[in-house]
Amino acid sequence: MKRLVILGGGESGVGAAILGKQKGYEVFVSDSGSIAKKYKKVLLHHEINFEEHQHSEPIVLNADLVVKSPGIPDNVPIVRDLTAKKVSVISEIEFASYYTNATIIGITGSNGKTTTSLITNHLLKAANLNVGIAGNIGRSFAQQVSEQNFDSYVIELSSFQLDGIINFRPHIAMITNISPDHLDRYANDFKQYVASKFRITKNQTKDDFLIYDADDVTINKWIKNHKIKAQLIPFSIQKEVNNGAFLKEDTIVIKLNKEEFSMSISNLKLQGKHNVKNTMAGALASQLLNVRSQSIKDSLANFEGAEHRLENVQKVNGVQFINDSKATNVNATFYALECMEQSTVWIVGGVDKGNDYEDLLPLVREKVKAIVCLGEDNEKLKAIFYNVVDMMIETAGAEEAVKVAYKLSQPGDTVLLSPACASFDLFENYEDRGRQFKSAVRSL
Repeated sequence: MKRLVILGGGESGVGAAILGKQKGYEVFVSDSGSIAKKYKKVLLHHEINFEEHQHSEPIVLNADLVVKSPGIPDNVPIVRDLTAKKVSVISEIEFASYYTNATIIGITGSNGKTTTSLITNHLLKAANLNVGIAGNIGRSFAQQVSEQNFDSYVIELSSFQLDGIINFRPHIAMITNISPDHLDRYANDFKQYVASKFRITKNQTKDDFLIYDADDVTINKWIKNHKIKAQLIPFSIQKEVNNGAFLKEDTIVIKLNKEEFSMSISNLKLQGKHNVKNTMAGALASQLLNVRSQSIKDSLANFEGAEHRLENVQKVNGVQFINDSKATNVNATFYALECMEQSTVWIVGGVDKGNDYEDLLPLVREKVKAIVCLGEDNEKLKAIFYNVVDMMIETAGAEEAVKVAYKLSQPGDTVLLSPACASFDLFENYEDRGRQFKSAVRSL
């Protein structure tokens, strides 16, 4: 019996363990931290051996195959030791793909991938396709492969997940955009990060498709300098494209294989330029899977959007509170500030991932009246923005940040939580940060 070792006892690790056990592996889960109660319960139920707070080298290094959590860097000692022993270390996405023949729509990008994944899934479900959604969103891909029998999967993919692929091949790949993010994981080398994103196309053939943002300079440069085997399907809000999607005045035009249809952006529930692009990408994928144009138009008119992404929380005495906790990098916050139409009190901060805030200066000057810092270390933010706004205040938690922002605002203003940073200094994750923010708003 082959030995499968899972490094990391979170959502992806436990999913891979369940699938591995089902496929006849002897499975062992090892986590250097603590495993959450809900995941321990699942492992015990499936009679899967595990350890926490350590990696027992004799057990881990004796593996035939290792599935590594995307959160574990390649340069930690246990992974380096496995590589030295020539043990194959792969991602849960790669492992699960061995056991399904479903059509895969893989979606990556620095921003917009969650919204684009949700839009695509919504469009395919509305057209009665038997589709699951996985990856960085919802339940793990591996667990769904073990328990479900979907014909298609929409999979949201981070660069970390893509780093662990070898043969994974999406029939439709999407790259929503690429901007600096997670540079701390890539030796502060943007080129390494870009190469990670483009691994999504690594195993595609001429029978597959790459949907991409034709307005993105980084994406265009990579495509120009590298051979992509998949058929290229661009989308743009700046220019007309021959085979893809573009914006003509206030109308989205989809042109694929000599077929054409259009829809007014006024009919979309989601507003903002970035959401026009996310909509285009989802609509193109649906067209490639033969969803009728009328079904696409009808479904887009009632799509609500993702939690924690420009989510209207509540209006309190004329002050609108918006939860954009999912904005964990500068580019996501750029989109959010760009959407603000009222004078804004901006809540920002957290764990800096090598951020360059200079790009935000014009928008902050134009739209932001005050800044509330929400993080343990705000020195970089203060250095950039202290002389740009009238008021800048540091806070130590969501409740305090909301109260301070409310005091600094007046009727007609917007309070925007768009941190541009990871959340791990004060919160479990961006969802926890968003939920605490919403709870504090509702308690005002």
